[in-house]
Amino acid sequence: MYLADRSAPAPEGAKTAADRGPVRAPAVASTVLALGAVSMITDISSEMVTAVLPLYLIAGLGLSPLGFGALDGVYNGVSALVQLTGGHLADRVRNHKLIAGIGYGLSALCKPLLLFAHSLGPISVILTLERTGKGLRTAPRDALISLSTPPELQGRAFGVHRAMDTTGALLGPLAAFLILSLTVDGYDAVFGVSACVAVLGVVVLMLFVPSGGDPRPTPSAATAATAGTATATAAPAGTATAATARDADRPAPVRLRDALGLLRLPRLRNLAVCAVLLGLTTVSDAFVYLLLQRRTGIGDQWFPLMPLGTAAVFLLLAVPAGALADRIGRRTVFLTGHALLLAGYGLLLWAPAWPALPFLVLALHGMFYAATDGVLPAAVAATVPGELRATGMALVGTGQALARFGCSLAFGAAWTLWGTGPALAAAAAGLLCCAAVAGFVLRPSAPQDTRPGTDRPAPTRSEPTDPKPVRPPR
Repeated sequence: MYLADRSAPAPEGAKTAADRGPVRAPAVASTVLALGAVSMITDISSEMVTAVLPLYLIAGLGLSPLGFGALDGVYNGVSALVQLTGGHLADRVRNHKLIAGIGYGLSALCKPLLLFAHSLGPISVILTLERTGKGLRTAPRDALISLSTPPELQGRAFGVHRAMDTTGALLGPLAAFLILSLTVDGYDAVFGVSACVAVLGVVVLMLFVPSGGDPRPTPSAATAATAGTATATAAPAGTATAATARDADRPAPVRLRDALGLLRLPRLRNLAVCAVLLGLTTVSDAFVYLLLQRRTGIGDQWFPLMPLGTAAVFLLLAVPAGALADRIGRRTVFLTGHALLLAGYGLLLWAPAWPALPFLVLALHGMFYAATDGVLPAAVAATVPGELRATGMALVGTGQALARFGCSLAFGAAWTLWGTGPALAAAAAGLLCCAAVAGFVLRPSAPQDTRPGTDRPAPTRSEPTDPKPVRPPR
């Protein structure tokens, strides 16, 4: 099963937790915390711009909903395409921090350029370059998180990172709101402060994020003990044997056909297909906020605060949702998140204009992200060998982002031609159908147990306890 990962009984002869005494759960890896800090600072910078961008383009520059949908789609589509390059390069050079740093640096360089762009053409080019940086860094960053975390804690680790990232998403719109309120030339002030914050994020990455270790699996304690005994009893021969073993164990260079061969893995392929289907019917955040503003009549001065509602709920629930996915199954949590998004669409379509409507919609929007944003990469990490981890995450992330690019184009066109109600109703109907298909595709293939925190079946008596990940077929 691909997203479900319930605990399996302990293999025969293994010590149970009761035999070993109470075991304290390991703390979140320092790499995860450092990357979380970098993402938090960078997200403050990015969300300052994102919070004012829809209003700036539509109210300030007079862009139509169709034009904004096209720009929003390109804004995210470029990031999706570049993810493949970033993921493959990180695996090929075996330095995930380097590629992530290039991505963060490129995004930081683009922020001050917004001060000199006051028409749609230059702004489109700058946003495209900024999204290129995001695409380069996303897969290497997520690979660093997964490679520094035990399989049974992947959901929690991604939840912690997403919670820190969302703290930035919470503070960014608030900073933009304060700057717009206190300055005369508000938009340029937002862009200038955003540039300074982005540079700080790059500095933190360079100083505090380790480059990452060897992505190969760590040998088991029993294997290490056996090797140590053999070395102690036969030192001269052991020296040559150790050198030969090191040469044999050195990872082979990652080739492009190895990366493409990942799609032959059934579990990864099914995850990618479902991510694409659901992405095709996920309306972008900017459109959700514009719809909510028109539905409730919220003033323009309050528009930058709308993302705060989503971010606040995401921040509160990201870690619990990740831990819950590790415990009850990632499939269940992932699909529940899309059901919550569908409920939000329903409120926008049919609920009366209650005073509480904005809070309900933004809460459901934040719950959707908490249940999906970290759970999907955790599921992908369980299906891809370590030496191709960034590439596997990039494949799924690219498919999902390209699908959302298509959704932005289609929704913008539908809004222009039909109006907001029919456009959102079509998106809701599509989401319902795609969620049903995803539930079928990701169902358990057999009533078998799985290891805690992974998507692989528990080993039988004849299987090794720590099998080495198998490279995809060539």
